[in-house]
Amino acid sequence: MRRPALVATARRLLAQLRHDPRTIALILLVPLLLLGLLKLLLADDEPTFQRVGAPLLGIFPLTVMFLVTSVTMLRERTGGTLERLMTLPLSRSDLVAGYALAFALLAAVQALVASAFAIGVLGLDVQGSSAALIAIAILNAVLGMAFGLGLSSLATTEFQAVQFMPAFILPQFLLCGLLVPREQMAGALDALAGVLPMTYAYEALADVAAGDGAAAATAAAVTLGFCVLGLTLGALTLRRRTG
Repeated sequence: MRRPALVATARRLLAQLRHDPRTIALILLVPLLLLGLLKLLLADDEPTFQRVGAPLLGIFPLTVMFLVTSVTMLRERTGGTLERLMTLPLSRSDLVAGYALAFALLAAVQALVASAFAIGVLGLDVQGSSAALIAIAILNAVLGMAFGLGLSSLATTEFQAVQFMPAFILPQFLLCGLLVPREQMAGALDALAGVLPMTYAYEALADVAAGDGAAAATAAAVTLGFCVLGLTLGALTLRRRTG
């Protein structure tokens, strides 16, 4: 009985999002616009675009999925939908799995579209496997979804959910190694970067783009672990009462 309920939860959420063109545009088009803007900004500095393009291919979708997931889950909580679902005979982990399935499918589509655009249109050159790059970009988007799902319980309004982006995402963006290599950071900052999810999301993409498959696989495995952590946090913070 649990599996049909899990699939039904995912289908309901996907149907709901399908009728929300602004959210679909945010998920699918914003990463393309940001990557295109980056290409224009670095039109006279192609090496820099090649260096930062691959990591941002995952970081942009990660950020968008974090925002969309946290706001959507907040609506589910405050609108009473989540409370009604929790009266059904399924566990919290099964319920989170249903939400995660829906958002993961969206994340996969988003990462596939962004990767095709970056490689096919913008000319992003990848020394490693393009398939591995796309797979890690999808994993990055799933990471954003997982923590958006987990942290949404800390907000009571959509404004508070949006505030999580600068509070949770921006410090990681500054410390992940994209702007300043970790080996050039102060020791305390490097240690902090070492426990942040985006650091490994960045390193996995940078390594696969550079052709270092072994290092990319290690960073991707850590990123996957953070995905599991985010989903576990989401399951633990589900409450039967939303008031």
